[in-house]
This record gives sequence, C-alpha cells and structure tokens, in this order.
Amino acid sequence: MDIDQILKNFSEYKNKTALIKGEQAISYFELLERIAYWNDYIIKNNIKKGEVVALVGDFSTETIALFFTLLNHKCILVPLSNKTVEKKLQEYLIISQAESVFSVDNIDNVYFSKLQLSADHEFFSILKQKKHPGLIAFTSGSSGVPKAAVHDFDKLLAPFEKKRPALCMINFLLFDHLGGINTMLHILCFGGMLVVVEDRTPDKVCELIEKHKVEVLPTSPTFLNYLLLSKAYKRFDLSSLKALTYGAEPMPEKTLMELCRLFPDIKIKQTYGLIETGSFKIKSKSSDSLLIKIGDVNWRIVDNILQIRCDTSMIGYLNAHSPFTEDGYLITGDMVEVHGEYIKVIGRQSEQINIGGEKVFPQEVENLILKMDNVAEVTVFKEEHPLTGNILCAKVRLIDEKEDRKSFTWRLKQYCSQHLESYKVPIRVKLSKQEQCNVRFKKIRYGIEKL
Repeated sequence: MDIDQILKNFSEYKNKTALIKGEQAISYFELLERIAYWNDYIIKNNIKKGEVVALVGDFSTETIALFFTLLNHKCILVPLSNKTVEKKLQEYLIISQAESVFSVDNIDNVYFSKLQLSADHEFFSILKQKKHPGLIAFTSGSSGVPKAAVHDFDKLLAPFEKKRPALCMINFLLFDHLGGINTMLHILCFGGMLVVVEDRTPDKVCELIEKHKVEVLPTSPTFLNYLLLSKAYKRFDLSSLKALTYGAEPMPEKTLMELCRLFPDIKIKQTYGLIETGSFKIKSKSSDSLLIKIGDVNWRIVDNILQIRCDTSMIGYLNAHSPFTEDGYLITGDMVEVHGEYIKVIGRQSEQINIGGEKVFPQEVENLILKMDNVAEVTVFKEEHPLTGNILCAKVRLIDEKEDRKSFTWRLKQYCSQHLESYKVPIRVKLSKQEQCNVRFKKIRYGIEKL
C-alpha cells in the first residue's frame, strides 16, 4: 500500500461520502478534486520533494486533502493540531526543521508561508534517498521538551495492505496524534465514512453517533469515564455502535466493567501503539479484560519493561537519544505483568512514585479509589516532603460535591487502609471541581497539583 494506491481507491469510491463535518458531506470525488487543486498549488509554489512541511489544523476537507497531497509529493509532513499547538507552534517548527507551513483554520481557510529554517538532519537524507514520504510525530512533552519521531510513511501504511470493511467512524483522536491518523487511514483507505467531531463532550459525540449511525468510536478511557458519568448514552440512540476501542492510557477496571454491563452487545477492544512505532495488531482476551496478546511484531520483557521490534518503528528522534537497543528493540517504558500468553500494561515506568524507598504505581491507587461511592475521577501524585522525600497525594473530583471534605478524606483513608499497604495510602487528599484531563481527553499527571 502506498499513497498512489490510496488515491486510486478513492477513485473507486468516488460516489461515496468520505467525510462529514457539521452539515457538510464531502464525497471521495470532491476530496480528489481538492487533492488535485493542492497538487497544482505545491508545484506552483516550488515545494520540493523531500521538503519538511508543517500542516497545522484539525480534521477537515482541506487538511485531509493537503495531508494526502503532500505525502504523495514525497514531502516530510509534520501534522500539528490547532487544539494542542497554542503558543508552542514556533517551538514545534524549529524542532522539526520545517521549511514551509500550511495553516488551516476552523472554517477551512488555508494560509501558506515559507520559513527560513534548514532541514539538514541525516534522517531526512535517508528518506530522500529512498524517495519515500516521511512523517514527524511529537511526544506530548508533558515532562519536558517534546521529542520529534521521524517515520518512513510508507512503512506506516503496511498494516493497510489487507482489505477491511468500510465503516462509519468518528475520528475522536486529534490530527497530530498517530492514533488519529491511523483511524483516518483505517476509514478512508477502504471507502468508509469519517465523521469529524468538533465538540468532544459526551452529549455531542453521542448526538453524532445517533445522527450518522456511527459504527466504531475510537477514544480514550478518560472520555469513556466521562460518558458514563454524564449518562449521555441514555439520551441518544447508540444502537448502531458495533465497537468501542480505547487506548493512549490505562483503563480503570471500574470503567471497563461498567461499560461491559451497559453495552453487552458492543465489542470493547483495547488498542496499543506508541509515537515511536505507530499502531500494531493486538488482541484483547475479552471485552471485560485488560489482558492483551501482541501479534505481528517481535516483543520481549526486560526488567518488567516491554520492548518491541517492528517494521513500523520510527527511524529515530530528531532531538533526543535513541531509545532502541543494539539489536533493534524499542524500550517502550511501559511496565507490564505477564499472564501466560497475555500481558497487562500497568503503567509508565516514569510515572512510578518513590515513597520512602517503595515504588507506587498511581494507577493501582486510583483504581481502588474509583471503586468508592461518589468518586467521579481521581489522580494520584507526589509532593515533596522535607523528611520523607515524597508523600502520596490524591486529587479527587466528586460526583456530589456537597460531601464534606473532612468526612470524605477520612472515608478515603479508611478504605485505602483496608486494601493497600500503608505506604500506598494517600497522606493528603485534595478535592477539585475541575476535570482532570487535557484536550486529548488523557489524564493530566504532570502539573496536576497546580490545577
């Protein structure tokens, strides 16, 4: 599979609807017309093959058309989302060495400018020599400077060689997220219909599912928890849904069990992928299980950390040391438990909290607290302490905010003490009315104490 083949497939689907945004429906034929327009445009504006081009926007007719046009021209594409770039655009452009940039606003106006940056990294030379398009994806940068992962885009297309059913799906994940790009390719490569979501609140998402008979919703555990809390599923007809897929962060056990209880006829499937590898095939043991089986890639566990070797792995980081071992395995940083032929991802090694020499996974404590009555969401984190080094803290959002803080704190500590070792019991409990997620609907861990 390559971009040229994808565009040929678009021709076969020309009378079908490719995407819906608001009240606007765009056919594959209309999408091809926009791709042809932008192809002429980049030639007239002397955008060269192998040029590093940033594309700032969110899923829309013009961003999708430019996405395929630039990659078909063998450019090295830097997809950036309007929702996450904010004041850091210049930083992303400098790190990626972007030589030009297209910006698409929320009503599909497109602005183009040339930049004075020089793209001279050796990874770009590798792509130019192969005459392959490239893609640069950024890590979140929540714990420091975002790392820029350079991919050979032809390799990222390998999983789409096998024909799949044409499905109607909401593209919930953002435009700069490899999961969001993977969803778009999954839909459009096989003649499906992409439903653009502009407002990611549970009610608006459920409204789109009902209106367009959406079959698959790929999202995050945090959003699914908000869906349950809002009870939006009761206000809309979700009978068209065949599958809910989730990834990007660990799923709380309570959330998964409640989803399975409420939606017994919907397949609930975990996905797994990394900025450094893209997505690859995994199999959930069952809808109500957090155990997964990894397929189609080589993997191993060293010191409880998952390592992966696959064809879709990045060439490397532009601005950080290589995370690969000498024999080509990516050190993922994900700590796992082994359960026979299945594994369970328990959290990021970097998120472990050291309490008096003991290691605490915040997800373990959070999963327990979520089982308490009146808890909407919780984030466990550390605070520095002059005597013990760190103390464990919990920031909790209640369902009924009328509950007294002191009585809830006592209740939480009593509950945790009955089920956890003493060093895992939060010393300090803070109540907050704010949702504890970012624009990606992923739990905020770094800086949560400031919210």
